[in-house]
Amino acid sequence: MTTVLGSKVILAENVTMVTEFLLLGFSSLGEIQPALFVVFLFLYLAILSGNVTIISVIHLDKSLHTPMYFFLGILSTSETFYTFVILPKMLVNLLSVARIIYFTCCALQMFFFLGFAITNCLLLGLMGYDRYAAICHPLHYPILMSWQVCGKLAAACAIGGFLASLTVVNLVFSLPFCSANKVNHYFCDISPVIRLACTNTDVNEFLIFICGVLVLVVPFLFICVSYLCILRTILKIPSAEGRRKAFSTCASHLTVVIVHYGCASFIYLRPTANYVSNKDRLVTVTYTIVTPLLNPVVYSLRNKDVQLAIRKVLGKKGSLILN
Repeated sequence: MTTVLGSKVILAENVTMVTEFLLLGFSSLGEIQPALFVVFLFLYLAILSGNVTIISVIHLDKSLHTPMYFFLGILSTSETFYTFVILPKMLVNLLSVARIIYFTCCALQMFFFLGFAITNCLLLGLMGYDRYAAICHPLHYPILMSWQVCGKLAAACAIGGFLASLTVVNLVFSLPFCSANKVNHYFCDISPVIRLACTNTDVNEFLIFICGVLVLVVPFLFICVSYLCILRTILKIPSAEGRRKAFSTCASHLTVVIVHYGCASFIYLRPTANYVSNKDRLVTVTYTIVTPLLNPVVYSLRNKDVQLAIRKVLGKKGSLILN
């Protein structure tokens, strides 16, 4: 018995705990990586310029100082930081042989990525409620969505997002990581990291799944109920022009919601064992790069108020330069 116990102690003492991870990213693509670097760099600059434009225009144009554009500005700010957590490191790794990320840095990357991602989910749900209040209860809208209420709701989204993120990150990094350290992804995401743990992860994965349901399914159902009420109200509007105008204010939001929730649900609302690196990596590219780019593009191309505000801001800057 003593020998058995002794051998267990020796085995425990000889276990090497992981202090750093290797991000495999797109290393399997070999010579294509420099081309990917150019493409992703262009997309990253487009995301930054698009979101900064939206934030600046909303700040400068007083006609956009409404709850809907207040939330859009916060969403654009969150998505700017959201991409900043992932893309610079990914771009460096595309041109680097050493794709190492330290254990603590990996945990921090996951914390901030999930924090901003969950905040975005909650903000999209909040924007759905804003459209519901504006269309279904126009007379009570100034009270329902006063600036004080908007500020509290936005703060609740951010606090809730980062508390949920802290919970998930704690569930992942409280597990022991012994020898395997190759993360088959371009950043520290939940599934590729938790698969490296050298213990049974079923309980932790189940709790993470519950968190995923709370931050993805619940807000999405809330948005669906809001839009059912909106649709019922719009159908009661007598004129076709009135119906078109009412629905046009929702079209941009719906487009972003479908892409964001669709991709995020595909990745996070299933067991880690079902993770398929290549296909999942493509879907992840969609919600880490395409969705943040889609937000400013959709809202600037489909929204006449934003288009007009951009022209006004550019016109003012042009006149100042001439003067």
